[in-house]
Amino acid sequence: MNRITNGLALTALGILLAGCASETGLIEEGAELQLVSEAFEFTEGPATAPGGDVYFTDQPNNRIHRWDAKTGEISVFMEPAGRANGLYWDNEGNLLAAADEKFELWRIAPDKSVKVLTDNYQGAKFNGPNDMWVHPDGTIYFTDPYYQRPYWERQEKEIEEERVYRIPAAGGEPQLAADGLVQPNGIIGTRDGKRLYVADIGNSMTYRYDIAPDGSLENATLMITMGSDGMTLDEQGNIYLTGRGVHIFSPEGKKLHHIEVPESWTANVTFGGTDGKTLFITAMDAVYTLRMTVAGMHWQPK
Repeated sequence: MNRITNGLALTALGILLAGCASETGLIEEGAELQLVSEAFEFTEGPATAPGGDVYFTDQPNNRIHRWDAKTGEISVFMEPAGRANGLYWDNEGNLLAAADEKFELWRIAPDKSVKVLTDNYQGAKFNGPNDMWVHPDGTIYFTDPYYQRPYWERQEKEIEEERVYRIPAAGGEPQLAADGLVQPNGIIGTRDGKRLYVADIGNSMTYRYDIAPDGSLENATLMITMGSDGMTLDEQGNIYLTGRGVHIFSPEGKKLHHIEVPESWTANVTFGGTDGKTLFITAMDAVYTLRMTVAGMHWQPK
């Protein structure tokens, strides 16, 4: 889609969004989808830092970028970046990265020093850590689907199953958190640490799990008959799934709204901005924003 078509599409989308804002009350009155930049190859993994800046990846170009919540400017945070895909902030101010160039999970300190937290399960290399979420107690949950990358020498899995794993807050070896999935991808938990959502994009299903006191996952419940690439939650508990635009569901799994995005694929979404009410969307070679009336569940002031 060229720039002229993009502009026409965004104008039409603005009219559509304005008309739907009153229906759900989630989109700010008169808000239009804003194209921030299309200077990338494939954007992914948006993660919101305290205060609202959003860090995201351009995996083909091996970079992590930072979007400044106050100025709207984008800068390169790290290059090379381990072919990072999903990102998330831990509770100590480190940026976690699913660095699938070597099937690793990274912890990037404020000084940009990198520690590899894990790269294998019981001696076998991961398929490719993809997305993650950090529990309030520090436990890291991450998905491990298999997507053959052009920069890999290997052509097959070492672990046949595509699963969800966790790294305990105290550290140590990764533990199996959830299996029986086809291709888990998007993952997000609730602020209180009681529930975890996992999107099985390979089976077009999104599940909710209860998180037990020991960190294990229980009571898998099918919430939505749709998978997702990345996903997030707002402060009301609504669930945001991606793929063909952004789909918003209530905490009970009822479809509330569909945000059209003028790209062939929407990879991920989060809430950022100085008040946490800017929906930040990564889609193909671009990033977009949309003003909302709700903040993200995990947004926090600086």
